[in-house]
Amino acid sequence: MTRIGPDIGTAITTRCSKEVTEVEIENGVTEIRNNVFEDCTNLIRVIIPDSVMVIGKQAFAGCTGLTNIELPNSVMEIGSGAFGGCTGLTSIKIPNSVKEIGSYAFKRCTGLTSIKIPKHVTKTGDWTFWGCTSLTSIKIPNSVTKIGESAFELCTGLTSIKIPNSVTKIGEHAFESCKGLTSIEIPKHVTKIGDWTFWGCTSLTSIKIPNSVTSIGDCTFFGCTGLTSIEIPKHVTTIDFGAFQNCTGLTSIKIPNSVTNIGESAFEGCTGLTSIKLPNSVTNIGASAFENCTGLTSIRIPDSVSVIDERAFYNCTKLKHVTVPKETTIGEKAFFAPHIKIKRRRGVGCFKLLLLFTIFFLLIFVLIQFLAKI
Repeated sequence: MTRIGPDIGTAITTRCSKEVTEVEIENGVTEIRNNVFEDCTNLIRVIIPDSVMVIGKQAFAGCTGLTNIELPNSVMEIGSGAFGGCTGLTSIKIPNSVKEIGSYAFKRCTGLTSIKIPKHVTKTGDWTFWGCTSLTSIKIPNSVTKIGESAFELCTGLTSIKIPNSVTKIGEHAFESCKGLTSIEIPKHVTKIGDWTFWGCTSLTSIKIPNSVTSIGDCTFFGCTGLTSIEIPKHVTTIDFGAFQNCTGLTSIKIPNSVTNIGESAFEGCTGLTSIKLPNSVTNIGASAFENCTGLTSIRIPDSVSVIDERAFYNCTKLKHVTVPKETTIGEKAFFAPHIKIKRRRGVGCFKLLLLFTIFFLLIFVLIQFLAKI
């Protein structure tokens, strides 16, 4: 057992020998500085006294021989990448004294099976648990308001996770490629689901999105092949690029009247979709929005649509008849498929619409005058 004391004030700053196997840090040390034990692959045991308050950046990064570690109740901060790449680490107890867990803190800890985030932590940093492939359960406290970018990306063993209602933001790629994740509920105060958040979550069969969400980012559910149905919240105005691309199991989707734009490749490759109802609020259907939706047999293009971009319905081989408003601009190869017939219908023009409103209000005026004389 190697005993290590402070070398500058109350901190350990000098990098430890890579040959060391067991370390006891002397009482009185308050900080383990950056990189002190980095890549000490022979280190299998470390005793940290209850005087330590800060574990620096990459302090134990790459210590592949460490299997477990207990942090004392004095620790308040775990630095960025502090335990990154500790592939042998199967368990770690994080005390409630910890208020901050840095980015990359447990990145690629492939042996870690479960973790409990302390009750005073307000956010999970970016990439914090990236690639923790054995992680099957994690408890997030009500103090957390933000889940950082790629926080749980590639946690392929994670089957379910409960996100507390305190969370208001979910970062980009947060759950990307969590292939074991079957269901998740988005908290009621989240307003935006970031780009690529659930990309490649192939086992995801259900997800509940609250009405607080106003934006669904690019490729948010790309390749979620197990997803069969989804209801888009009533305040969403745009379904962004590739949002549901290659969701081959998707058979039904409900689009609210708030949506004005269906983005490029939004539903491209959704081969299970047989029909879809577009609300009268939609004005633009982006390029390749429904390309290769080979199961699609019917769709109604509302009068509100002014542009159908190129390849919007390209290779929708079962789509035989489509009626499009006369005023709508149709892009190149928008309906390119064998035997498809495009019919133009005359929409209600602006002048006619104005005339109808004028007649309606005149009738109301006459009715009021008539009632006043009775």
